[in-house]
Amino acid sequence: MNDDASCRRYLCLWMPFLSSDRWQHENRSDDGRPMVFVAKAKGVSQLAAVDAHARSLGLQAGMALADARARLPRIRAIAANPLADAAFIAHLADLAVAFTPSVALDPPDGLALDITGCSHLFAGEAMLAVRLQKVLHAAGISAAKLAIAPTPDMARALARFSPVNPCFAEDDTLVRALPVAALECAEEDATALRRAGLKTIAEIADRPSLLFAARFTSAFTAKLARVLGEEDRRISPLREPVPYRAELRCAEPVASHDVIAGMLADLAASVCDQLAARSVGGRIFEGMFLRADGAVRRIRVETSRPTRDPKVILRLYRDRLDALADPLDPGFGFDLICFEAVRVEPWMESQGTFNAQDDQKDKVAQLVDRLSTMFGRERVMRLQPIDSHIPERAQTVVPATFPAPPHEWEHGAICSTAGLRPPLIYARPHPIDVEAGDNNRPESIRWRRVTHRIANANGPERIAEEWWRPPSGYGTRDYYRVESSNGHRFWIFRAAATAIGERQRWFLHGVFP
Repeated sequence: MNDDASCRRYLCLWMPFLSSDRWQHENRSDDGRPMVFVAKAKGVSQLAAVDAHARSLGLQAGMALADARARLPRIRAIAANPLADAAFIAHLADLAVAFTPSVALDPPDGLALDITGCSHLFAGEAMLAVRLQKVLHAAGISAAKLAIAPTPDMARALARFSPVNPCFAEDDTLVRALPVAALECAEEDATALRRAGLKTIAEIADRPSLLFAARFTSAFTAKLARVLGEEDRRISPLREPVPYRAELRCAEPVASHDVIAGMLADLAASVCDQLAARSVGGRIFEGMFLRADGAVRRIRVETSRPTRDPKVILRLYRDRLDALADPLDPGFGFDLICFEAVRVEPWMESQGTFNAQDDQKDKVAQLVDRLSTMFGRERVMRLQPIDSHIPERAQTVVPATFPAPPHEWEHGAICSTAGLRPPLIYARPHPIDVEAGDNNRPESIRWRRVTHRIANANGPERIAEEWWRPPSGYGTRDYYRVESSNGHRFWIFRAAATAIGERQRWFLHGVFP
């Protein structure tokens, strides 16, 4: 094992009764009968999981429900719920973030943590393991096996197959004593190893690897190397570690709102200092509050422009907390509060100007941030241009906090059409009746049962369909800017005929102010 791998430490958790623990935590009922969780497999009801009582009586996952009832008629059969189990283990992963930011799922019923450089925060690996088990017990886990080793595969093998709990390994001494099943290889490979008289990992490791490479797949030899700690396969965290992060651990759970607000202010200032050191500003900030009873709350705020001003961030957090339907209830108190900048963008300090428009833009951006925080980002919208020459497709509605994309065509397009098109158009053009004169120029239009005589008409401006997109249904359009004798100005177009002999169709698309 190389020097870098020998310095890394991984912790693996195995929760053998995850389904039953989740069910008990949700329902809070137990009639004393063995509990099994049933799922269909190839049309046959099988046991997907069992509780500790059922396992002690000889039942195990994979057994047919009929066989289980034949052994124990009084078992309590419950439909398996993989989605609920996945949500429960995701909640446990959130709790594990209090010990390290690198947490990954270890299917089907475990977690893997990269605790490199974290154990000193808990007075060593032993105390970290004790505190983690207490957190899991408070969350409803009745039994959890834990192992710490130089590689995640070694830690997984020790957690699931070692009789010691918790297990701490510095080298491959402990893992060599495990049975061959700890390699978790294919069933035919495990059978071949047993027939060869190989019962432990040590008996395999002491033989030349070429013997197994010729008989088994390369995946088998790679798995053996990882379990023995000769190869480190890094875990893939559920959430990528955020470089701009600060946290405060409480010696005793904190329930005072004033103390919590002070802690959050200190964390925000620390993160903003980190942002300033890298000449970046935050766009999305997230606070994570871990309660003493295992509940986890995440509160996120978003800004329309990069910022690293703690006062602005804290004001948005206060607005967000006031708008929550479910207030931030500390319960028995928070024992860990984390604050991080989830998304950052380059931002350099700029000198202030005497231009009032710059101040107005800043005030508008701050107003958008506060409204989006209080009412939700999907309720404060703005128009964003799209690269399309079809008028009703040239813009879309997006949350106002989204950054405006730097379109090179945007400024020129707006300038070239200023005054030539109405600022507001109808999403669906209105059908109208038009009397046309020479060269098909409109002389009068009838819209909403009112006839308007045309005094002046400019056009046509021809706009063709975009062949690379679905058709709009109007074909090639000839647009006219017309003014009635009463001074009303309209933007109308003549649609291309879709059939031979069809009467020309006219539509009103917008009205000039």
